[in-house]
Amino acid sequence: MIRIRDIVLPPEHDKNDLLWHAAQALHIKPSEIRTLTIFRRSLDARKKPALRWVYTVDVTLHSGEGKLLRQNRNRKITRETPYVYTIPKKQSPDRPVIVGFGPAGMFAALVLAKAGLKPIVLERGEPAPERRKKVEAFWNGGALDPESNVQFGEGGAGTFSDGKLNTGTKNERGRWILEQFVRFGAQEEILYDAKPHVGTDVLFTVVQNLREQVTALGGEVRFGARLTGLQTANGSIVGAEYAQNGRRETIACRDIILAIGHSARDTFRYLASVHIPMEPKPFSMGVRIEHKQTEIDVSQYGTAAGRGVPPADYKLSCHLPDGSSAYTFCMCPGGFVVAAASQSGGVVTNGMSLSARDGENANAALLVTLKPEDFPSKETLGGMLWQEELEHRAFILGGEDYRAPAQTVGDFLAGKASAAFGEVKPTYRPGVTLCDLHELFPKKITATLRQAILTLDGSLKGFASPQALLTAPETRSSSPVRILRGEDLQSEIKGLYPCGEGAGYAGGILSAAVDGMLCAEAIIRKS
Repeated sequence: MIRIRDIVLPPEHDKNDLLWHAAQALHIKPSEIRTLTIFRRSLDARKKPALRWVYTVDVTLHSGEGKLLRQNRNRKITRETPYVYTIPKKQSPDRPVIVGFGPAGMFAALVLAKAGLKPIVLERGEPAPERRKKVEAFWNGGALDPESNVQFGEGGAGTFSDGKLNTGTKNERGRWILEQFVRFGAQEEILYDAKPHVGTDVLFTVVQNLREQVTALGGEVRFGARLTGLQTANGSIVGAEYAQNGRRETIACRDIILAIGHSARDTFRYLASVHIPMEPKPFSMGVRIEHKQTEIDVSQYGTAAGRGVPPADYKLSCHLPDGSSAYTFCMCPGGFVVAAASQSGGVVTNGMSLSARDGENANAALLVTLKPEDFPSKETLGGMLWQEELEHRAFILGGEDYRAPAQTVGDFLAGKASAAFGEVKPTYRPGVTLCDLHELFPKKITATLRQAILTLDGSLKGFASPQALLTAPETRSSSPVRILRGEDLQSEIKGLYPCGEGAGYAGGILSAAVDGMLCAEAIIRKS
């Protein structure tokens, strides 16, 4: 196979143009190319409005491939061997237990099932269809179900998100994960887009199809099953205790993958009570900021906005003179700010996009980096306790009915409560309450947010628009605690594998899925 890098095309083009340019790079006729596959595609908007797509493609020829490569002197043209992920088969009477069916738990289950180990998954929430009904009812003003919501249920928190699959973690398993997403219903473009995303509407189908594959291979997913205890003997796992349908159950097992997600606070409390080694870790809190998507498009693309290019996104960060820092996270073009609470009496925001990304507003988390020394409480779960405190204060400030506190950027910068919306209308359901967010956050957060908004406006024109809207709080960007593990990926308790985002070893869907695979592989390797 031949890989060709840096094929540059204008926004309006088709696959025939790509084929012709690939042939030109190889100094052959297009008819000599047997197959052409896009390996990577990115949009270069640095010289707006002269936007351009930059491709890397893989081609095979009808004949003469070896001779062409031997004569080649172009460093952008190389021989490539496709990466193949293999899962060894293993027979064992012991069935591993996985706690949580988010990205880490799903891919751990898939790998273990393909190995023949028939994993048992305990997922406290409901299957995707029932879960979606509960979430939609809550967003429309109904009751919150603390066990089945945006955080808990089939697919984890990622199911109600933009479904971003890009990551800063370079791991060859990432390609296999993307291939599985496509196999289970995601769009083929995620295999090559530099910023792949699935969309919550498509993820809804993907997670169900993945689960059906796990069960077809002998695995089992038990919904409504919440972990309540670990059974140990001589410093090793011998069983898992859980509650389901009002009954207490026990599973004898030697291995547990703890993929609980970043919001399983009752589980964190239990782990602390039985002295599972943990430590506080840095995390971030802040707000969701909304702009008109058309304004982001113009800022990023100039006059080329809307001409054969996708809705624009952004990723911004700043380090401020006082030593604090802030950044944008989980930017959702054409998306919605959503209610993401998982505890009664607390308000949490998150962002979500459908696959088309065709909503009126763009939104992103605008977060302040917080270190353990910033936490009011210095105990292991101090960051989690701080999250709970701010979420409850937001619940009260919003009106005690899960409306979220909100403020225009102009009023936030002026230090006065908002009384009316500007051009940007909130997308958050079940609604927002206009207020002064300085009443919600401590000065450490509001002062950093204020400086960040003004600073980031220099990177993205219009970011500090007075019409933009802040909705709060965004508290669940990552876990505030790390469950310690060794090089063998096991806790001090042998057979316990802290895994994924909740355990502090991942920061998004793709990196969590990779970590789930690594933990599954560690179990397969055990004698």
